[in-house]
Amino acid sequence: MANEINSDKLYIKKIFEKWYRIPEYQRPYVWGKDQINDLLDDISFAQQNDNQSDYFLGSIVFQTDTGDIGVDLLDGQQRLTTLFLLTAVIRDLTNNNDLKSVCKKIIFQKGNEFEGIPERLRIIFDIRDEVKDFVDKYIKEDDKLNDIDSLKQELKNTKDLSIKNMINAIFEIQDYFKQDDSISVESFFKYLNNKVLMIYVSSSSLEDAFKLFTVMNDRGIKLRNSDILKAENLKYVDKSNREKYAKEWEEIENYFEDDFDVFLSHLRTILVKEKARKNLLDEFEENIYFSKGSKKGNIPLLKQGEDTFKFIKKYKKYYDEIFNQDHFNTFGDYKFDNLISIMKNVLPADLWVPPLLRYYDKFGNQEVVEFLEKLDNKFSHDWIIGLTPTSRIENMNNIIKKIDETDDINTLLESDIFEIKCQDFINTLNENIYGRRFARYILYKLDYLYGNTDKINVPNIISVEHILPQNPKDDAEWKQNFSDEEREEWTNKIGNLVLISRRKNSSQGRRDFNDKKKKYFEKNIELFRNSLRVMNNNQWTLQEIKENQNEVIEKIKQHYC
Repeated sequence: MANEINSDKLYIKKIFEKWYRIPEYQRPYVWGKDQINDLLDDISFAQQNDNQSDYFLGSIVFQTDTGDIGVDLLDGQQRLTTLFLLTAVIRDLTNNNDLKSVCKKIIFQKGNEFEGIPERLRIIFDIRDEVKDFVDKYIKEDDKLNDIDSLKQELKNTKDLSIKNMINAIFEIQDYFKQDDSISVESFFKYLNNKVLMIYVSSSSLEDAFKLFTVMNDRGIKLRNSDILKAENLKYVDKSNREKYAKEWEEIENYFEDDFDVFLSHLRTILVKEKARKNLLDEFEENIYFSKGSKKGNIPLLKQGEDTFKFIKKYKKYYDEIFNQDHFNTFGDYKFDNLISIMKNVLPADLWVPPLLRYYDKFGNQEVVEFLEKLDNKFSHDWIIGLTPTSRIENMNNIIKKIDETDDINTLLESDIFEIKCQDFINTLNENIYGRRFARYILYKLDYLYGNTDKINVPNIISVEHILPQNPKDDAEWKQNFSDEEREEWTNKIGNLVLISRRKNSSQGRRDFNDKKKKYFEKNIELFRNSLRVMNNNQWTLQEIKENQNEVIEKIKQHYC
């Protein structure tokens, strides 16, 4: 018998006659202030302006053949969980006993052994045990949501993303009703329960339900590629291990937050070693799993299921060790940390991350500083001389390929994949660079090159400062020491530029050099080593600019060439 797919519209009171489970492979509860207020405002507006008309709230997708636990919710958990929390808040806010009784029945069914009625919650949160415990403690029991101090303490102590967002949602819903006297919980809930409806789509087959889940996404119900990728991979995991891998995935997702899809795209690059042509999900299905498209049936680059979960976990560990640890003890000095910090915060793209992760996977921390310098030199060179993004991607992918095929580190480090066009590069840096996107980066690189083992901090707010100002005052020393032609030629060259915080920059302006120098060294001094070196000059004439230009260009040339 073919699997039956059903679809219908249901009012909220009918939606909450079903029993739901949020499976272990689902993402955390992530709705925030904007989504919650939009939902409340939309329902309230509909209720106040036309309370006889229906209001459509969205769709849910679930699998029906899940035994006695209810239906498995595959899509719509954010909205349904919010309605569940909303019902609990209204239960604890209202003084109307009939409304309180309706809300209690929606949230929790009290067991009765004599009638054969089991005790059960309307929604079972299998995503995490901690979430189950929170719901049992605060949602299931009457009046618990009025204990604001206890909820705030829970918010402070918990590390679980779902619980944090649930508590914030509860506070948001409470404030919504308390701040507007024109909105009564009684009239709001009456409209919500009887006039707000959702469309459900269901199937008894998990595979068909997943297909519906994906189709709904394609038609505008926005799910992240990573959400679908997780669900697709959990299909291939033995049921006994699904909760384990779903929990690990959630922890990694929480670690990266909004950058999780970016991290997964790095892993795609490591495996495929070609420019991505499709969205992340299609790239995995077509170019890694070979589950569809022209490569269907070939041996996959990575197996779906446990292999994928283990692969992602392994590379998350590498990422954490590279980017979020103090490497002083691991790598011997701060050079690695300093260069990583500059690359991550100042380079225009993160195409260099996949080759670094792949190198670390194969060679660990052996010669890792030398590799990182070569990687940075190659990427920054390609960017500064103006190679196209496609060429820059191809060059980074070639490095990954070379790592894959090379077992000897020295052979790798001496490979021509790191080759640069030295003269073109130096010629570009000898031009006027102020206003060019790479100016800030190359000045940071000078800080790195003039540094020692001290740690470099990359402030959030910095700017590029002219020592010889662009527009000096008419009576300034600059006008006496430089002709108009000299200022036009040298003002925007690297030899006349330093990094400075915007706070200090605003106080520098068009001052004469000695004034500028005095202000620079007042109070806090940022650890811009190149800036400190330059500002230690006794004067700043054309001779100092030319000497500094020659010195920094030679410093860069020695490092790159």
